[in-house]
Amino acid sequence: MPTTPRRTIHRVLAAGAATLLIAALTPAVAHADEPDPRIGLGAGWLDAQSAIGNLEHLAHLDKPPGFVNPANPGDFGFVTSDLAFTGHYAIMGNFNGFNVVDIANPAAPAVVTSVVCPGGQGDVSVYGDLLFMSVEESRARVDCGANPTVGERFQGVRVFDISDITTPTQVAAVQLCRGSHTHSVVSDPDDPANVYVYVSGTAGVRPVATMAGCNNNPANGEDPSRWRIDVIKVPVADPAAAAVVSGPRLFADPDTGAVDGLQNTPPAPTHPSGANWGPTPITDACHDITAYPALGLAAGACEGNGILIDISDPAHPVRLDEVADPNFAYWHSATLTNDGKKVIFTDEWGGGTGARCRPTDQASWGANAVFDIVDGKMEFRSYYKLPVPQTLTENCVAHNGSLIPVPGRDIMAQAWYQGGISLVDYTDSAHPKEIGYFDRGPISATALVLGGMWSAYWYNGAVYGSEIARGLDVFGLKPSVHLTEAEIAAARQIQLPEFNAQHQTKITWAPSFAVARARFDQLARTCTTTIDGRHNGPLTVSGVTCLDGATVNGPVAVRRGATLLAIDSTISGPVSASSAAAVHLYHSTVRGPVAVSGATGSVAVVDTTLHGPVSLSGGRTTGVEPIIADSTINGPLACSGNTPAPINLGAANTVSGPAGGQCATLD
Repeated sequence: MPTTPRRTIHRVLAAGAATLLIAALTPAVAHADEPDPRIGLGAGWLDAQSAIGNLEHLAHLDKPPGFVNPANPGDFGFVTSDLAFTGHYAIMGNFNGFNVVDIANPAAPAVVTSVVCPGGQGDVSVYGDLLFMSVEESRARVDCGANPTVGERFQGVRVFDISDITTPTQVAAVQLCRGSHTHSVVSDPDDPANVYVYVSGTAGVRPVATMAGCNNNPANGEDPSRWRIDVIKVPVADPAAAAVVSGPRLFADPDTGAVDGLQNTPPAPTHPSGANWGPTPITDACHDITAYPALGLAAGACEGNGILIDISDPAHPVRLDEVADPNFAYWHSATLTNDGKKVIFTDEWGGGTGARCRPTDQASWGANAVFDIVDGKMEFRSYYKLPVPQTLTENCVAHNGSLIPVPGRDIMAQAWYQGGISLVDYTDSAHPKEIGYFDRGPISATALVLGGMWSAYWYNGAVYGSEIARGLDVFGLKPSVHLTEAEIAAARQIQLPEFNAQHQTKITWAPSFAVARARFDQLARTCTTTIDGRHNGPLTVSGVTCLDGATVNGPVAVRRGATLLAIDSTISGPVSASSAAAVHLYHSTVRGPVAVSGATGSVAVVDTTLHGPVSLSGGRTTGVEPIIADSTINGPLACSGNTPAPINLGAANTVSGPAGGQCATLD
């Protein structure tokens, strides 16, 4: 028998889902006369006013000494850049090195160690015991020295051994002709002995005096150092042997072989705003590449184009498709959905240092572009931009983000520099919408001082934001009509050993009550009919019919392709469903037999009392186990021919009759 605490938990979740049902059918209240709380926030460096919606600000950690200039918080030499995660540590990049932060308690992050290693941009990634760091500025030295007038110059990718994370040790430094603005770790499922690093170098080509083999030849010249990426192969057991193994020409024209085969001139003399282009959308490098090794796919944001890349052979990636957009000034970064069927590209109009979220800036400028991937081709669906204007003293434009692993939905946490953080739901790729936010006032009310969120990434239960001028922020998700307690719990269920936003990992959700409830909550948002009182007589279910505290006196028949959701309800009569899309019974009572056959979607009977025989047969719900759990069945329970077989999630049922077939072990 299930214990009382378990049943109590189920009742609480059911109550939350019932609230969602009501909210799903209640028209949204318009607040056109109420300004967005992000408008008019007071300025300040460490004391700016803030506004938050559907997030909880768990913690803030100031940048440590040596990584900030108190006299100029926006000093470009001390910019906080990208984040990577390993175990219970966050690695926070900086133009002056990096910091290791203990996040075992997300509400109390603490710096463990700091590594001063100047050179910008300082983007970081982790792979096992290895840490990679991008370096693009000519002031950098191989030995991480701070005096740029002495020592051997370095521009490229550093490799650190972090087996003792309190004492990172540089074990390799791979020199590159254009340095490394960003990089992406690419693992090979068939070659665990090596890891690859795709390098996006956007700096000017180094003179041959500082690195042999570099040249600034035109596209039709001999082996130009532009119009390529660099691929570094790193033997995991011998990272000191890391070396460039290829320089793929991802922008080449497949017919002529010209290396500059993509966008070579801006789409118009000026930006659509009428201003000069900044940056200029000409493709001679990628700014960022996001790899998804499990799918053999990558997406490249490549200055003037967005591209899809086949990475099934990691050392020799091949372009599959490309898109351009006359509204985009600079294709900056990319995020693929977990199923690989969509991709978001960001446009860093203004280069991250300009105010580009002004009231006069259109939603298609400095925004996200959402594409569906159909038969290997990208099809544009929509733009998404931060929906609230920012001031002229706030650098603001689309920047780095990552997926929040809510099963069944596509949600991203995204940084917008001094526009803060926006949570974006783009499950419907044609209609993305904001479902949460955090924002601070500008650093200065009178002048644009560089600052704001560089990155906003979800990692093992929280959203972490790297703030250019202020440090590290940590946020928790709060339940709302947009995101329920169960959906948040299902996301928190995903615990990764490490995370790099540019190295996407295939997410799978183990069956759980939270995941099952999340499916229910998502279906509840689509209710076409809701009954919350008494219904006398037969009930035929079509569309999505939701019973919320209802009493049905009569039989319930669920039509082919229809969905029945019941919470805190009583049905006095049989329930039959043939080829239904979904059937969910939570904390309810059915006085009659229940027969569900040929279901094509989720089936859940949880914390429910059924008076009569129960049968579940012929379901084809690939990847979604039918659940019969924590319920009392006064009659036989028979299950057969379901793929996958029903489960009880460890919460046994009480069955007064025989339990047979696939359900023989569920009591």
